[in-house]
Amino acid sequence: MNISVVINTYNAEKHLREVLESVKELDEIIICDMYSDDQTLQIAKEYNSRVIFHEKTGFVEPARNFAISQAKNDWVLLLDADETVNSKLIQYLQKTVNEKPNITCVAIPRKNYFLGKFMHSAYPDYVYRFFKKDKVFWPEFIHSIPKIDGDIFKIKPGNKSLAIEHLANDSIEAIENKSNAYSTAELPKRQHKKVTVLKLIFSPFFWFFKYYVIKQGFKDGKAGFLFAALKARYKFLTLAKLTAKQIQ
Repeated sequence: MNISVVINTYNAEKHLREVLESVKELDEIIICDMYSDDQTLQIAKEYNSRVIFHEKTGFVEPARNFAISQAKNDWVLLLDADETVNSKLIQYLQKTVNEKPNITCVAIPRKNYFLGKFMHSAYPDYVYRFFKKDKVFWPEFIHSIPKIDGDIFKIKPGNKSLAIEHLANDSIEAIENKSNAYSTAELPKRQHKKVTVLKLIFSPFFWFFKYYVIKQGFKDGKAGFLFAALKARYKFLTLAKLTAKQIQ
């Protein structure tokens, strides 16, 4: 079974070589780049990737449909430039598609890290990254979930070797920078939603409770507490910016 790997990039040199090493045996690798000015394109050439370009948009979703459409194979494995897969997962995906010909997408667990620790509260963090290319459409909003035409098969989270490895292990400073940029990018998607004072108070609190208690972030000690608190802050920042925009 032939698989096209699609990776969107912008100044992705930090992890890209490791990402490409994990998929180098697959049939096709497409790099959809937003005009990087670091070593991204040189690394892509080392792995005989086909490089295409998309205008810089600040986040990946607006470029995904274009990148996916360039794949020559029916089945696409879509990765971020800081995500890897292992051979066991690839073999499992191929086996699943062969045994379940009616499915059009496989939802894959993803392992996330913070301060060098695996975050229990951010697992399984399902992502829809293995699919038939003509059965998926990506809305052009940040953190959007693809629209999928057909049946989805979800990998059980118990076997953590059947998961995408998210290599990002951001510092608090990096997360703060991303939170500021991403919360602004969230506004077009949420512009018609009314924000009450009660929502400003309780929604961030619920996010903290969700990640620290419900999803057992307490298992990760102080790192788990900080991770939940940063999630809550991101929620508050998004709501605060949305409120300010509606007031003006």
